[in-house]
Formats: sequence, structure tokens, C-alpha cells
Amino acid sequence: MIAITDELRLDQNANESELFMQLLPAIKRQARRAFSDLGPQERDEAVSEVIANAFATFRRLAERGKLDVAYPSPLARFAVAQVRAGRRVGNKPNVRDVFSFLAQRRYGFRVESWRNAKDGYWLDAVTDNTVTGVHEQVAFRLDFADWLQSLSARDRQLIRFLALGNTTSEAARKFKISSARISQMRSELKAKWQQF
Repeated sequence: MIAITDELRLDQNANESELFMQLLPAIKRQARRAFSDLGPQERDEAVSEVIANAFATFRRLAERGKLDVAYPSPLARFAVAQVRAGRRVGNKPNVRDVFSFLAQRRYGFRVESWRNAKDGYWLDAVTDNTVTGVHEQVAFRLDFADWLQSLSARDRQLIRFLALGNTTSEAARKFKISSARISQMRSELKAKWQQF
């Protein structure tokens, strides 16, 4: 808890940021605990939102001259509740945006990286679309599966690895060959596919 003395209030504009910085470690701790069930990236984003929300609330208290009631726990609790409700500082929540936490929670879905896709699922993810006609999709799926079977096991693994969104340098590390060779293999595989 931080006691705000008259000395700190003398120059409010200069010292408000210092006061908030004193509250910040406790706010961060509470936010990390509140979002401990999230993955590292989502947790960092949620903690940042909590800090922004707590600062906005702190500024509103300062404008009203009520810094004597600014304690880290209530600020953090209120900010965590705001973030969980999808209320972000600076913009309105968009429930039509698939990346929006609020939309994901409201409609019960989750956005995942292709890197998490199970083997076999990646082909559906790469080939599924609504623009190409059904006949062309069926032909591609059959032809692509046959073409994959005509390749070596290593080439199939490389194609799967790259199709999941991995970079050339990540593929080079995994397959223990240079990035330049991965790029060459990509071109060779493209030519083989076009020839097939």
C-alpha cells in the first residue's frame, strides 16, 4: 500500500507518473496471477491491457483529486474485470473480428496457429476454399495426394513442415541443411508439381 502525502500532491502533474510507477509492480503481479491460465503471448497481452486500464482509471482519479483512494489491488481488480469483459482502453471491442478475445469468448471458438495442426489436418487447411469449384478441389486433393506419394519421405516431411507456416530458416534447422538449399528444393518441388 502506498500512502500519498501532501508532499507528493504539491506538483501533481510531475509526480502522478511516479506514483503510478510505484503501484505498477503490484498491479502487474495481480494481473499475471489473474491470467495465469493463458498462454505466454496471450497473458502478456492481457497484462498489458490491465496496465493500460489501471493507468486510465488512475488518471481519472487524479483528475477528480481522489489519489488518496488509488491503491494497487482495487485498480488491478477493476482492470482485470474490464479486460475479461472485453473492454479495452482506446477502442471499442469488435465482436466481428475473429482475433478479438471478446468475439472468441462470445461465440465459443479459438484461433490457433497452423503449427498446432495435427498431421493430416494441414492438407484440409491448405486446400479448403470457397472460390475453387468442387470438381477442381476434388481433382487437386486426389492429384496432390498421389504426387506426395511419389516423393521421398524427406521431401514429404519438408512439404508438410513448410505448409504449416514454418519459415525457410526453421526448415533448414530442422532438416540440417542450408536455407539456400531449402529454397532450391522449394523451386524443384514446384517444378515437379507443375510437371505432374
